[in-house]
Amino acid sequence: MLTILLTVVVTLVVVLVIANLSTGEKKIEHKIERLYGSHDPQFIRSMGLLLGPPVVSGNRFEVLVNGDEIFPSMLEAIDGAQKTITFETFIYWSGAIGEQIAAALSKKARAGVAVHVLLDWVGSQKMDPRYLRMLKDAGAQVIQYHKPHWTGLGRMNDRTHRKLLVIDGRIGFTGGVGIAQEWTGHAQDDMHWRDTHFRVTGPVVGHMQAVFMDNWMKTTGNVLHGPDYFPSPSDDGEGLAHMFSSSPSGGSDDMQLMYLMAITAAARSIHLASAYFVPDRLTINAIVEAAKRGVAVQILTPGKRIDAHTVREASRACWGPLLEAGVQMFEYQPTMFHVKLLVVDECLVSVGSTNFDSRSFKLNDEANLNIYDAAFARRQMQIFADDLAKSKRVTLADWNSRSWAEKLVDRVVALLDPQL
Repeated sequence: MLTILLTVVVTLVVVLVIANLSTGEKKIEHKIERLYGSHDPQFIRSMGLLLGPPVVSGNRFEVLVNGDEIFPSMLEAIDGAQKTITFETFIYWSGAIGEQIAAALSKKARAGVAVHVLLDWVGSQKMDPRYLRMLKDAGAQVIQYHKPHWTGLGRMNDRTHRKLLVIDGRIGFTGGVGIAQEWTGHAQDDMHWRDTHFRVTGPVVGHMQAVFMDNWMKTTGNVLHGPDYFPSPSDDGEGLAHMFSSSPSGGSDDMQLMYLMAITAAARSIHLASAYFVPDRLTINAIVEAAKRGVAVQILTPGKRIDAHTVREASRACWGPLLEAGVQMFEYQPTMFHVKLLVVDECLVSVGSTNFDSRSFKLNDEANLNIYDAAFARRQMQIFADDLAKSKRVTLADWNSRSWAEKLVDRVVALLDPQL
C-alpha cells in the first residue's frame, strides 16, 4: 500500500514538472473525417501533400529482421561508401557492435569519405567516450544533439529519436534499431531484442538525406549539399514511397496526423506493432471507429520483458475501449519487442523511429518512411504473423480481471502520458 501511495505522489510531482515543460501550442484536437479509403488515389495524394515530400516511384526496399541481418547489411554499406556517410541515431551505447560501427566509420573517414555523425546527447550517455575520440581523430564530424547548456535549457526535452544511415546519398537505412548489444543476435533470449530495420534505394533516399540535413543544419549551421549528398536519383524498382519528419520546432503533429489519416482510411485491416503504445483519446477513438466499421485491428506490444515498465502500465490502462470495440491486443513474450510498424489494408507500410505515444507525436524529433506497395505490405504481414505466434493475446476478460492494485497503478501512471 505504501508503494502505491508513493507512486501516486511521485507521479503528481512529475506531472507538475511536465506541465511547465509543455509548449502550449495547439495540437490536433478533432477527429479526421473519413472521405476516402486507402486504395483511393486521393489517399496517397493527401498523404504526400500534407506530410511533406510528395510520394516518389522507382524505389526498392529490403526488410532486415533482427541484428544478425541488420548490422552486417549496415556495415557492408559503410564499407562500400565512396564519398559521404550521414548517420543520426538516438541510442548509441558501449559494446562490441558500438565499437565495430565506430571503427568502420573511422576507417572511411581516414580514407577521405566525408563522415557526419549526429548522436542524441541523452541517448548516447552510455557510449564509451573512446568511440567519440576514435571518430574525431579519424576526421569524422561528430555532434551530440541538444547537449545541455545554460542558454538552451528549454531544448533538453527535445530529443532526436530519428534513426537514419545514408551512404553516398544512394543507400538508406531506417527502422527501430539503436546501436547497442541488445539489438544484436536474432532475439534468441531476453538479452537480445526483437526489432526490424529497412534498407532502401531509389529516389526516396534523397528524402532520407534531407531529413538528416534538417537536424544537421540546426546543430551546426552548416548546409551539406551537392551531388555527393544528393546525386541524380536512380530508378531501382517500382516501389512508391516518401520519407517525412516531425519535431517540436516544425511539423510536430505530422506523425500523429499520418497515423490518424491512415487509420481513418483503413477499409479492411490494421496491423500495428509498437514498442511503446500509449495512444491519446483522439487516436483511441479513431481506432475504435475503424473497428466498429468492420476493420480487423491487431495491435502487438511488448509483454513483461520491457525496458520501461511504466510505459507498459500506462499502455494497458487505455486498452478498455479498444478491447470493447473488438480490437485484438497481443503482448510479445520471448524478449523486448522494439518494432515500430504500421500496415494498412495490404497497401501502406509505415516504418521508422516513431513510437505510438505522445512523446513521439509531440516532443521527439522523429522520421518515418511510408511505403505504398502491396507485395511489400504482404511480406510485413507475414513477419507480423510470425511475431503473433510468439505472443499472448489479452482479451477483454483478461483486462477486466486485473487486480485492484494493478488498475490503480495503471491509472496513476497514465497521467504521465505526455512524456511517455
